[in-house]
Amino acid sequence: MAAFAHGFDPTSLREYDIRGIVDRTLHPRDAYAIGRTFGSMVARGGGRTVAVGYDGRLSSPGLEAALVEGAMASGIEVLRIGCGPTPMLSFASAMLKADGAVMVTGSHNPPDHNGFKMTMAGQPFFGPRIGELGALAARGDVVPEAVGGVRDVEIRPAYVARLARDWDGGARRLKIVWDNGNGAAGEVLAELVRHIPGEHTILNRAIDGRFPAHHPDPTIPRNLAQLIAAVRDGGADIGLAFDGDADRIGVVDDRGAILWSDQVMILLARDVLRALPGSTIIADVKASQVLFDEVARAGGQPLMWRSGHSPIKAMMTETGAPLAGEMSGHLFFADRWYGFDDALYAAVRLLGVVARMRTSLSVAREALPRMIATPELRFDCPDTRKFTVIEEVAARLAEEGADMATIDGVRVRNADGWWLLRASNTQAMLVARAESANHAGLERLKSALTEQLARSGVTAPDFSAESS
Repeated sequence: MAAFAHGFDPTSLREYDIRGIVDRTLHPRDAYAIGRTFGSMVARGGGRTVAVGYDGRLSSPGLEAALVEGAMASGIEVLRIGCGPTPMLSFASAMLKADGAVMVTGSHNPPDHNGFKMTMAGQPFFGPRIGELGALAARGDVVPEAVGGVRDVEIRPAYVARLARDWDGGARRLKIVWDNGNGAAGEVLAELVRHIPGEHTILNRAIDGRFPAHHPDPTIPRNLAQLIAAVRDGGADIGLAFDGDADRIGVVDDRGAILWSDQVMILLARDVLRALPGSTIIADVKASQVLFDEVARAGGQPLMWRSGHSPIKAMMTETGAPLAGEMSGHLFFADRWYGFDDALYAAVRLLGVVARMRTSLSVAREALPRMIATPELRFDCPDTRKFTVIEEVAARLAEEGADMATIDGVRVRNADGWWLLRASNTQAMLVARAESANHAGLERLKSALTEQLARSGVTAPDFSAESS
């Protein structure tokens, strides 16, 4: 056993995945060690199969090959689905009843980054389990070397067919612009649009791990500039964008205005609640209060929860919620779907909603209560200090009798609106956001947050930018 012992770069073992900079903090030998150790964990749990996929990054094929080699050395049968979006691997894992799944993906990170997202027995593999994997690898505590197997599985046709099956848009034909962003969804998307009525334009369809058009993160407005221009120039009804592995979605309306994830969630929640009245709808602590209020108004049970796709998935399982979402663009359907975040599936469901509307998407957006908010602000704070700062702020606010939630950092609500301060789970940073119905209220919220940071010796971020 000891001959295998492998130490990972300490920065690569994150809360939700393993991630690093290729050839600096992440190497093929790390991929082999992940396969060897994760495969051993699956085997010790009585499992025999692990599904593996990879995204379109230039480093992904090599990392995938090393990962497969390591898993096979643990006696595991590897089910290789090839290059595609992360949700396609999640679908494959469910359909093939795999005991574990590993996706090689850098998600929305820069081209020289990559990483590994994992599930085991259909459940998120995160937090302590990633720490356990690192500790087992460091000790060389793996099953005896064995000869596993490998099987190539062509899952894309079945995945596309299943996505298309839930199209429910009626007779209206939409004009749609898609921005694949040169991400891993390219081939799936090209097949999917053949099944959805309407006129389709696909931007940056080719899978290209250099991401020549723009950075693959649709939650950053500048990355949507090309999509917005195409929607406006072409008179489209809607524009949709994906991140590098298509588990995050970005949306713009017929006027080219961005719909933030919590606004998209309102439209989806109303639709789901018509069929499933009284259901729990989950959103993370960064979402607008408007979302929670609109869910309640539509007859649902709004539930605020921790940020992060793994905690959200776990809470969906616990509560039986049919829909959940995060401000980061992850949307999760358990209604008619499998509970994992899938931007392609979310797009199909959203297009159905828009196709059944009697008005344009921009009219629906403008009808929502209008709030003024800061963007999500991330600022440096040492790992050794960030959680302590949150504890200090929470303790002071508790003494003052503040109306606050502490499920993920501190979210404070008052007559002006709300402000949030939380510690990043993946970086040496604090995250802040504030929202109010008017500028004066937002300024007071910013001042309250700035004061709390100052009392803990932290310089407040630049609050000058606002979004509505």
